[in-house]
Amino acid sequence: MIDEKLEAAHAEVLRRNPGEAEFHQAVREVLECVGPVIAKRPELAREKIIQRICEPERQLIFRVPWQDDRGEVQINRGFRVEFNSALGPFKGGLRFHPSVNLGIVKFLGFEQTFKNALTGMPIGGAKGGADFDPKGRSDDEIMRFCQSFMTELYRHIGEHTDVPAGDIGVGTREIGFLFGQYKRITNRYESGVLTGKGVAWGGALVRTEATGYGIAYFVDEMLRVRGETIAGKTCVVSGSGNVAIYAIDKIHQLGGHVVACSDSDGVVFDPYGIDLAVLRQVKEAERRRMSDYIAYRPRATLRAPGSIWQIPCQIALPCATQNELDGRDAAMLIENGVLAVAEGANMPATPEAVRAFLTAGVAFGPGKAANAGGVATSALEMQQNASRDSWTFEYTEKRLAAIMAKIHALCFETAERFGSPGNYVMGANITSFERVATTMVALGLT
Repeated sequence: MIDEKLEAAHAEVLRRNPGEAEFHQAVREVLECVGPVIAKRPELAREKIIQRICEPERQLIFRVPWQDDRGEVQINRGFRVEFNSALGPFKGGLRFHPSVNLGIVKFLGFEQTFKNALTGMPIGGAKGGADFDPKGRSDDEIMRFCQSFMTELYRHIGEHTDVPAGDIGVGTREIGFLFGQYKRITNRYESGVLTGKGVAWGGALVRTEATGYGIAYFVDEMLRVRGETIAGKTCVVSGSGNVAIYAIDKIHQLGGHVVACSDSDGVVFDPYGIDLAVLRQVKEAERRRMSDYIAYRPRATLRAPGSIWQIPCQIALPCATQNELDGRDAAMLIENGVLAVAEGANMPATPEAVRAFLTAGVAFGPGKAANAGGVATSALEMQQNASRDSWTFEYTEKRLAAIMAKIHALCFETAERFGSPGNYVMGANITSFERVATTMVALGLT
């Protein structure tokens, strides 16, 4: 429930941003939590912090023309929403997927602002991308698209201005093509302008693993304060991309047992545990579908169609896309004895699902806290680029683990301070909002 003092601001967001359901959902989640902060700090209302924090500083939409391998001209639409730079230069990923539109990018940028604030690193929030689908495209086509995309984007970014990274559809290959074009246009080897780079040319060790590893660390912290651990627990992880793969990896390292993952082809159930080497072979080396996993693992089965949330588990990690886990899915997980749920994707649980988990006493880690490991390690990559340094895998992972433990502690303590013990949604939203809002007041009317 939104505090009545914030209803007018909420109504204004809906009026000014029609048809952007995901953005509306993300804003509502924050506003439902921060009423007690506004009540304690009336200066935030006077300074119109809610209205300002819900309005992006800058929204960019641009044409991306490119030529496919047949010589046919293609036109896509590019986006960059630079949402909030109170805490530092804009920071957030680029997503290449047919579903990308302005509303999706705004929701992601809004979420990124608060996620980045939770890390304690000096970075603001942004997001971008294009409605380009890299699936089935050749390396040359992807290179030509990335070069065209960067030909417009380059004028809006920089290591002290806006630092993009990867997201869905944008991995090291795409970052390489983007960085190459940026270097070509600007005549500067500005390593800090993009993160998620290859290790040989300025990237950070652990960056590939960071989001997935960070989710596992956060879940382990949530269970630890309840007297539990990941060891021995049965887990399911939706998705089979970078985040899902490395969440599975770290869950296995911590003694958990992941029995299912998925993609748009369906759900693979492997009762003997997902074979990480096979999964990486299929998804990373061969760039194939989960339906091909069972060719290597004959005891595994493909459920198509099927819901991964019907598989009994004690830990559930939605790592695919927004709103993939609804109220009915949550009820099924609760009935089957789930202990902890953490969002690996951005806003993958619907509001109905979140309420069900909180009501049932399930440990629920919202994405802005649970999947903050990726951007935290991106900020570590920026540190290394600024100092012309490189760190070992072990040192960087130790930093990541410490950041995730700190995020958990902040969310846990804030929830208790505001009378909602164990509610990480309240804890994450209030902690991050206070950090951004306090800085916005300190910087004046900007």
